[in-house]
Amino acid sequence: MTAAETSDLHSPDLMRTRVVEWQAPGPVAKAAMPMSGIEAMRAIRDGRLPPPPMAKLIGFRMAVVEPERIVMELEPHESLENTIGLLHGATAAALLDTAMGCAISTVLPAGQTSVTLDLKLTYLRPLSVRSGTISAEGRVIKLGRQTSYTEGFVRDGRGNLAVHATATFSMLGGEPKTLGNSRDQTPNETK
Repeated sequence: MTAAETSDLHSPDLMRTRVVEWQAPGPVAKAAMPMSGIEAMRAIRDGRLPPPPMAKLIGFRMAVVEPERIVMELEPHESLENTIGLLHGATAAALLDTAMGCAISTVLPAGQTSVTLDLKLTYLRPLSVRSGTISAEGRVIKLGRQTSYTEGFVRDGRGNLAVHATATFSMLGGEPKTLGNSRDQTPNETK
């Protein structure tokens, strides 16, 4: 590539701008504190609570809130691309980390939360701005007193699986409530 061609890459005609606005997270966290996890997730989904700043930065929204399951959606945009014209892998990682952590929240009482201990992703197909609406689903696999386990899936607009993930979360705060349908949970784990 010549110096002139490289110089053209910095042309004002190729410049893009994106403005991101968000609500301060501290007051939102305080407002959500007396809510159960599922109440807080539904409040975010329904617009009664503002979404977290990361959701505004990347541009995803909470679409489905069910006990043990969350689905996030993203309309992919150029600002998430890498230099080879695909969505950066961190986009799927952020979507899945959020969806899987929020899935755990849906079964937690007020005052309890979780934080990511590990996150493993397997990228099965690339995503791009042409992928259509991207969905990230998080599901609770096992809820425990100290650690909980989740699984996640990112699908393109045609429903094709693009990324599979598993994650372990550390539980913070009070005791998790007993779940009726979490796989592999034994009755003594929440006592």
